[in-house]
Amino acid sequence: MCRSGGRAVASRPVSGTRRLTPDAYRRVTLGAVIALSAIVVTGGAVRLTGSGLGCPDWPTCTGHRIVAAWSLHPMIEFTNRVITVAVTAAVVAAVVGALVRRPRRRDLVWLSSGLVAGVLAQVVLGGLTVLYKLDPPWVMGHFVLSFAVLADAVVLHHRAGRPVTRARPVVSRDLVRLGWLVLATVGVVVILGTAVTGSGPHSGDIHAKRLPFHFQGVAELHSSVVMVLIGLTIATLFALHHARAPADVQRRARIVLGVIAAQAAIGYTQYFTRVPAYLVAMHLAGATALWIAVLRYNLGLFVHPAPAPASLAEIAPDERAPEVLAGT
Repeated sequence: MCRSGGRAVASRPVSGTRRLTPDAYRRVTLGAVIALSAIVVTGGAVRLTGSGLGCPDWPTCTGHRIVAAWSLHPMIEFTNRVITVAVTAAVVAAVVGALVRRPRRRDLVWLSSGLVAGVLAQVVLGGLTVLYKLDPPWVMGHFVLSFAVLADAVVLHHRAGRPVTRARPVVSRDLVRLGWLVLATVGVVVILGTAVTGSGPHSGDIHAKRLPFHFQGVAELHSSVVMVLIGLTIATLFALHHARAPADVQRRARIVLGVIAAQAAIGYTQYFTRVPAYLVAMHLAGATALWIAVLRYNLGLFVHPAPAPASLAEIAPDERAPEVLAGT
C-alpha cells in the first residue's frame, strides 16, 4: 500500500506482463504430465494395430503428402503424430508458465526447459525409428526416452507445489536408499518389458524386424525381476510401518504395490492368453502408471520446509509474489 493525498492506493505491478500464480502454474504442469502419459499409450496403440509404418516417411506421411490417406493404418499413425503436436503445446505452456510465474523460480524454468529438450529429442528419435523401419533398438530407445521425459514432468509438477527450500528427508537414509532401489528396479522392469515387446508378435508392422531373443526366455526374465520388485516393495512397506513413517509416505508405497499387483496380473494373463493386443495396451498403460507412482513415492520421502519470513528480504522485488509486493 502507498498513500497519495492522504488516500490509500493499492500497489500495482510495475510490469504490464501477465503473471501466473503458483497454483495456476501447477495445473499447467499437471497438463504436461497427462499429455506425456497419453502419448506413451497412443504410441503403443500404433504398434498394437500394426500401424507403425502407416506413414512410411518423415516428417511427411507419404512422399510429399503431409496428411495421411483415408485408410486405417495411415490415419492411426498420423493421429499419433498430431497428438505429438498437442504434447509439444503442453510442454511449451509449461516453459512459458515458468517464465511468467510469480515468484519466478530458476528450478522450475530449468525443469520445464528439460521437457522441451526431451520432446525435441523424441521427435528426432521418432523420425529415425520410422526411417529405420521400426528396428527394435530404435523403438526401445524411443520408449525409454518417453519415460525419461515423463519423469521430468512428474518432478516439475511436484516441485511446482513445494517451496523453494532445501529438501530434507522425512525417513531414515536407509529407507531413502531402499526407495532408490525400488525405483531402479522399476526401471529395469520397464527396459526388460520393451525387450519382451521387441521379441514378441506386436512389432508395429508385419515387415518389422524382431529382436534375436527367444520370446519365452525374455518374458520369464522380465517376470523374475517383477517378483524381485514385489519383494522389495513389500519389504519397504514393512520397514515404513516399523519406522512409523508419515502416513502420506506409507499411502504412496501402498499405491506402488497396488499398481505392481495389477501389472503382474495383466502380464501373466496376457502371456498365457498368447499376448492379445488389448491386454498389451492395458499393460503399457499400467507401466506408465507404475512409473509415475514410484516417482511420486520417492519424491514424497522429502519435504521442503516453508521459508522463514526473514528470507523474503533476500528475494529480489520482481521475484516476490504479488501479495508480498502489495504488503511492502
